Amino acid sequence: MALRLSSTVLSAVGSRHSRKPKLRFRIRSGAATVRMAFSATPSTSNVIDSHLHVWASPQEAVEFPYSPGQEPTLPGNADFLLQRMEEAGVDGALIVQPINHKFDHSYVTSVLKKYPTKFVGCCLANPADDGSGLKQFEDLVLKDGYCAVRFNPYLWPPGEKMTNKVGKAIFQRAGELNVPVGFLCMKGLDLHISEIEQLCTEFPSTVVLLDHLAFCKPPLNDDEGLVFSQLLNLSRFPQVYVKFSALFRVSSVQFPYLDLSPLLSQVVSHFGANRVMWGSDFPYVVAECGYKGAKEAVHLIGNEISLPLSDLEWIMGRTATQLFQNQSTPVKN
Repeated sequence: MALRLSSTVLSAVGSRHSRKPKLRFRIRSGAATVRMAFSATPSTSNVIDSHLHVWASPQEAVEFPYSPGQEPTLPGNADFLLQRMEEAGVDGALIVQPINHKFDHSYVTSVLKKYPTKFVGCCLANPADDGSGLKQFEDLVLKDGYCAVRFNPYLWPPGEKMTNKVGKAIFQRAGELNVPVGFLCMKGLDLHISEIEQLCTEFPSTVVLLDHLAFCKPPLNDDEGLVFSQLLNLSRFPQVYVKFSALFRVSSVQFPYLDLSPLLSQVVSHFGANRVMWGSDFPYVVAECGYKGAKEAVHLIGNEISLPLSDLEWIMGRTATQLFQNQSTPVKN
């Protein structure tokens, strides 16, 4: 039988649901700027998917080849995504560079340029020993308008950590460019928590995004409860945001993943709804609950915990809109 979360983990602090993080963003300036996709009037809230991927179709792969050994096994091209977004009523999205194209960002860049009012991009950090990844990162931000960067610790050279010289250089530069850094903790937050805390402490101006609840599942024992407590404890850093995304990956039950209800309640209580954002993890989610189902699941989970409508609006789009709409990326002529 699953153990209940401790009272410390599950204590609700309702007044903190929509608190403002003590964080000021610097807006980049330049002669030319990329037109940002996310905008909303005070009376409306767009639905923004904070985490999805796109990759070339087999036909497009002639121009945009896959990384060797990373050929996709399911469709994930931009046209397929746009159809699913229209059906689900999703207004915009943050495209995260997929492993299928690894460090070749040409396909995602082409999608961002073709649909500048629909998408913004998150590039993939290249932690190569020679340090070339820093220049590549700068070019993707300054020339191609990427607004975030992903740290995948499993791409670092064997024995190296994200806190090595290359990792710190990219992380620090991300803060200078006002570009959030997303962390993929697929093998467990406990394996990477010390690195994340060190980077947050040394470079507090860099915004951090924790993908997929930092892969914290509903705790079944005290050890798993401790890891979830570590996630909640990261709320002490005002620059840290949580993606309530890829619910099918972290839930232990089928759609609508209601075992995640107490986790969402506590994440919102600790971080504030304006530091939490929904993400689908398209196209992987299509075969799980469908793209529209990914959106509906959050509403059903919200109903389960009596989440205020204002908090739901933050999670479903206002957080991502606020985080990215004021980031005007200079483009070199």
